[in-house]
Amino acid sequence: MPPTIYDIADHADVSTATVSRVLNDESKVAPDTRDRVMKAAQSLGYQPHASAQNLARNRTDTIAVVVPLLANYFYMGVLRGIQNALAPKSYDLLVHAPSHPDAVEEQVRRAAQRGRSDGVLLLSAPLREDIANSLDESSQPVVLVDTRHPDYESIYVDNRRGGYKATCHLLEAGYQRIGHITSGTPEPDPAAERRRGYEEALEEVGHPRASSLIARGSQEPFAFAKDGGYTAMKRLLQRDPPPDAVFAASDMQAIGALQAASELGVRVPEEVALLGFDDINVSAHVGLSTLRQPLRDYGELAVDKLTARIQEPDRPVSSTVFNPELVVRDTCGTQTGET
Repeated sequence: MPPTIYDIADHADVSTATVSRVLNDESKVAPDTRDRVMKAAQSLGYQPHASAQNLARNRTDTIAVVVPLLANYFYMGVLRGIQNALAPKSYDLLVHAPSHPDAVEEQVRRAAQRGRSDGVLLLSAPLREDIANSLDESSQPVVLVDTRHPDYESIYVDNRRGGYKATCHLLEAGYQRIGHITSGTPEPDPAAERRRGYEEALEEVGHPRASSLIARGSQEPFAFAKDGGYTAMKRLLQRDPPPDAVFAASDMQAIGALQAASELGVRVPEEVALLGFDDINVSAHVGLSTLRQPLRDYGELAVDKLTARIQEPDRPVSSTVFNPELVVRDTCGTQTGET
């Protein structure tokens, strides 16, 4: 039978409470007593149980992340950044992936439950009242990625500026009827902000907002899906007259739009230009022009912010806003490059 703290206490002639304080590296132990306990533990061949140590220190050495959809290039990019940042740190990663948007609140509640993790990373989930209540009740350190809230550390991209920049680029390239693919109803905040940027750019040059040039993809089960871009692009291309360029609110929707154009025999970019948003890994392979988000940077910065808050829970709340970068490739029919 392996030795216990009771055996160490007998061997060192101290109380079990003193042994526990020494093994958990607490400071209120005299140096000679600490030395005697450590020598007793070594001579007995004592091996502390990691879980028991963490429980005694009220720590799990685990970070939880709630991610809406694992099989998605956007979230895979962010998760790679999280993994990169965690590699040199003493934290494990616990991933919660709800199967439907309605299950997000339950997954957040589980992730934030005391004793399961030391902190929570929440990806792309707007803080509805029920979710915010779950986080408040847990008092766990929390960092938001791809969404924002004034009470929590937040990391996100300037979506409105990205939509504006995308549309301005198409206008400057000479396109006149610029369509837009957004998500279904309810429209998530990132999609709504990208649409507002699109509308703002058109208004600046005197182009009236035409509802016939905006098509919504499916919301179920999650926004920004390839199938939603496919159906939305088909609707746009079958209108009379069709758009000569389309800005899609995500790269996955843009990839669906490419498939729809191909099936309808519409050439990209000769007959319709296309521009997405995100710059996921597959976008370069299909020559998709897009707005780049620094996905790995999101993950790495989120871990840095969360671990800092775990160590210092009362540190001031801050927000980090990234400026999306225009990446021009084949689908715009203009000079390839990055701006």
